[in-house]
Amino acid sequence: MSDNKSQNAQTVLNFINAWPRLDAEEIAAFFTEDGTYHNMPIDPVSGRETVKAFVAGFINDWKATNWDVLSLVAEGDTVIAERVDHIHLKSGKSIDLPCLGIFEMEDGKIKVWRDYFDMNTYVQGAS
Repeated sequence: MSDNKSQNAQTVLNFINAWPRLDAEEIAAFFTEDGTYHNMPIDPVSGRETVKAFVAGFINDWKATNWDVLSLVAEGDTVIAERVDHIHLKSGKSIDLPCLGIFEMEDGKIKVWRDYFDMNTYVQGAS
């Protein structure tokens, strides 16, 4: 991997590894100031502060999470991470959510993150 590709891949790995701390401020700090987070089943949110508020809203119901990276590919400013997100809710329920994240990087930060998953898997696991 070129230096840029390996740096982008490492940034995405660091981002994934930050999620277990459930700190919306830390998670949002990985984004550019105008970064976009698009959970594909719903509308995208843009701007680091908006991303932070969005993340804080849904992790509020989480007790813990850890994400297993199944594969990670970096090419130029694009990083693709196939994962299974293990989410433990405060309700006591747990969800294993297969996801595919596409990250567009800019100057070492996430410019756009599109996350593909089945919302029904999450909703059924949470109910």
